[in-house]
Amino acid sequence: MKKRLSFWEIWNMSFGFLGIQFGFALQGGNMSRIFQTLGAGKDDIPLLWIAAPLTGLIVQPIIGYLSDRTWSPRWGRRRPYFLLGAILSSLALFFVPYSSALWMAAGFLWVLDASINISMEPFRALVADKLDDEQRSYGFIIQTLIIGVGTWVASNLPWLVTKLGVSNTSEPGVIPDSVYVSFSIGAFVFLASILYTVFTTSEDPPENMEAFEKEKAENSGFMAGITEIFSNIAKMPKVMVQLGVVQFFSWFAFFTMWSFSTPALTEAVYNAPKPAVDAANYEAMDIAYNEAANAVSSAFGVYGLSSMAFALLLSFLAARMRINRKLTHLVSLVLGGVGFLLMGVWNESTSDGLIISFTLIGFAWGSILSMPYAMLSSSIPAEKMGVYMGIFNMFIVIPQIVAALGGINLVYKALLGDSIINTMMLAGISLILAGLSNLLIRDKRAIA
Repeated sequence: MKKRLSFWEIWNMSFGFLGIQFGFALQGGNMSRIFQTLGAGKDDIPLLWIAAPLTGLIVQPIIGYLSDRTWSPRWGRRRPYFLLGAILSSLALFFVPYSSALWMAAGFLWVLDASINISMEPFRALVADKLDDEQRSYGFIIQTLIIGVGTWVASNLPWLVTKLGVSNTSEPGVIPDSVYVSFSIGAFVFLASILYTVFTTSEDPPENMEAFEKEKAENSGFMAGITEIFSNIAKMPKVMVQLGVVQFFSWFAFFTMWSFSTPALTEAVYNAPKPAVDAANYEAMDIAYNEAANAVSSAFGVYGLSSMAFALLLSFLAARMRINRKLTHLVSLVLGGVGFLLMGVWNESTSDGLIISFTLIGFAWGSILSMPYAMLSSSIPAEKMGVYMGIFNMFIVIPQIVAALGGINLVYKALLGDSIINTMMLAGISLILAGLSNLLIRDKRAIA
């Protein structure tokens, strides 16, 4: 029986996610802006984003497998990976805005995402390591609360540093200083928050050290690891496959938002598309675009804020009663889908309506970051928590790869029309399908 942990113990072990989310939020709110500044066309953006899912597909199962087989009396099992990922991620975040060409920005995104994945996967496993089944929903919800704080603060950094006097405009093909400063702050917060968790959280050794060492010795080596990962994929629990359907539609929707929200909303809502370099009134149009991009980034932060509020509500409920994870996730995803669909209604005079849209999206985001992991952790063996959490990431990255390789452009243009705001309509439809897919889940341990 695992010891019941206090709120602050769970907070400390999850605090590193603040930095991880700084990395994701700065990336999600600004990479498309960076790509467009460096000359990318709107239809090129999803392919430039493919670094994120591909690195996750490769890195997370391997890191999960390795962390399951790691033990240090001083550093524990998961913390060495937190620290390595934090150092690499902080360096990548700092240097991303210094990209002077598209290939450099895309390359830094590869490094950044691989590094974030090294830190992120063990955080999911750590919650399952240290909390018993009754506290796991609570643990993942606290993680979501911290993620919401990180999303909101990091998404507002470009707006905040602009208000403090940092330039938000630049020459054609040059990234504004506001983005440089924001990414530098993000690099510092990433490393500092991970260090906080590393030095305030202890880990428990394997229950049977002799069996742990024997298993590690018998299954050492690269090929043994690859073989075991594929063996576990073949034997994955039924509830994991069912959750995989939910995850597919969920992450297709959010990848669409991350890659297209800046070009879609600056153009359709703020009437300020990124101007061509040879435009006659380039300077005025670029000022309008960068102001609109800051506004979109700030609106982006609202979904972090609402996911935080949603997590607070769920943490209050989960600490006092058993919640129906399946129903919670279904309703949350459908509300998020409605938020995306409402984006087609707003225009320059009603742009404040984006707050409503992103608030609803935040409910979905808060649930995505907690409910699937709580449902999954109740259905997999404790000794394989790391590798199965890594494998589960396949259901996150495969839909993003599909989206990046043309899925978004093909579907929204064929079904909804060429207007770029229809990418957000596609995200809404996908998220509603994700919500309804929860009806496939029947496992009582996962649901309650």
